[in-house]
Amino acid sequence: MSTFSYKILGTDGAARTGVISTPRGEIRTPAFMPVGTAATVKAMMPESVRATGADILLGNTYHLMLRPTAERIERLGGLHRFMNWERPILTDSGGFQVMSLAELRKLTEEGVTFRSHIDGSRHTLTPERSMEIQRLLGSDIVMAFDECPALPADRDRIAESMRLSMRWAQRSRDAFGDRPGHALFGIMQGGLERDLREESAEALKQIGFEGYAVGGLAVGEGQEAMFGCLDYAPGFLPEDKPRYLMGVGKPDDIVGAVKRGIDMMDCVLPSRSGRTGQAFTRRGVVNIKNARHMDDPRPLDEHCACPACRNYSRAYLHHVFRAGEIISSMLLTWHNLHYYQELMQGLRDAIAEGRFDAFEAEFHAQRADGDIEPI
Repeated sequence: MSTFSYKILGTDGAARTGVISTPRGEIRTPAFMPVGTAATVKAMMPESVRATGADILLGNTYHLMLRPTAERIERLGGLHRFMNWERPILTDSGGFQVMSLAELRKLTEEGVTFRSHIDGSRHTLTPERSMEIQRLLGSDIVMAFDECPALPADRDRIAESMRLSMRWAQRSRDAFGDRPGHALFGIMQGGLERDLREESAEALKQIGFEGYAVGGLAVGEGQEAMFGCLDYAPGFLPEDKPRYLMGVGKPDDIVGAVKRGIDMMDCVLPSRSGRTGQAFTRRGVVNIKNARHMDDPRPLDEHCACPACRNYSRAYLHHVFRAGEIISSMLLTWHNLHYYQELMQGLRDAIAEGRFDAFEAEFHAQRADGDIEPI
């Protein structure tokens, strides 16, 4: 079996483009990972997701451990076969969802005990159990188990949480074991505190991982604060390993993160927005539910080649959204994922050709000139 590796193919300032090689295929970076929380990208067929240009999907340990259970998925051949996606899959560790969704959460040095938000059943997640679940799922990229406090939080709380996460990172590494062709990523924590971020990065480097994530951002701090942290945090991590910013984000978040040295991102926004009638375009966000689109024969974006833009008018998309038709979610989600993957290809090309600054300037100029509706 071939091994997991990462190669930088070009840089422009702090921005990087490269390729992650896995036994299940290559991942071009910068990469955006559509989120398949419960073994599906909502409103999309797997082959349709691939057609947008996605190289990798994200699955969710917390949701899959509750339903249908990792053990059942393993008996059925693993997550790739279960959801009919043969390319790479990254699974998060479940730590964020335990924080944000679970009920009656109790945190100890051992792990987290909680009640399911689905049926109230009692569960415990530890670093060892998280590694076991992700092994049963067959994840290509496994995330270390961590704790992610919501921001704002006081410095002592952030420091305590970060150091607990670093102890859990060591336990995750030990439990992951030797799995050729699979990768374990450590997660940097530390809030918006520069010295805590550096301490976290040093601890992770001492343990050693195949990739590194910047965690604990996009949790309420705002874009300016997030970018302020990203001005230095990626630089604390090994240059020759992938850097993953978790849970980001809006298109301008992505461009700003790539500018600061991030290689991988994920977010539910393109699919969630598609289901609520919001479409991302080069000129900004279109809210298809608005009455202004009722008689508009134009496509969402005349330069987009996705099925929604190629075959349907804004008037039709407005109609099916207002009528509550399932095709509305399908077409708008397909469009949004296509837009995100086109953005990533544009970023990769710009970095490779040494014109990132020009790409960024054009990206913002188009949106400033456009008819942007509030998201």
